[in-house]
Amino acid sequence: MNIETVLAPVDDSEAAMEAMEYAVAIADRYDAKIHALYVFGEAVVRGVAVGDLTEAEAVAQSESAMASVRALAGDVPVTHSSAYGFSLSRLSQHPGSVILDAAEAVDADFVVIPREPVTGDPSAVIEKAAEYVLAHASQPVLSV
Repeated sequence: MNIETVLAPVDDSEAAMEAMEYAVAIADRYDAKIHALYVFGEAVVRGVAVGDLTEAEAVAQSESAMASVRALAGDVPVTHSSAYGFSLSRLSQHPGSVILDAAEAVDADFVVIPREPVTGDPSAVIEKAAEYVLAHASQPVLSV
């Protein structure tokens, strides 16, 4: 198997960082890089839309997560981007579709994603997308 880029979506959940550990191990094993996609949840999207949250505050939130990702990755190269996991005007935009769009955009060869949530943690945006990503991804997916 030839893996050059591992897409690892993250949010503010502990499960996403645990999945990132697997992404790091896979990238290290295949001498690949990681592309970390920070997915903003519905509360952030609504907060920015109504002015309760500034875009700068949202960016700071994602940068904090990316600092944790870089620390976890060690010597594994990491690139990153962020995306709104929901849209107030497009019904077809949800965390699963955003993750698959990012996988295509960065030409990911492998995706690592947390499993479906069992706790109902509202900050676990990505976990809610696992089933969709598993069903529709064109790349191999590891759900942990």
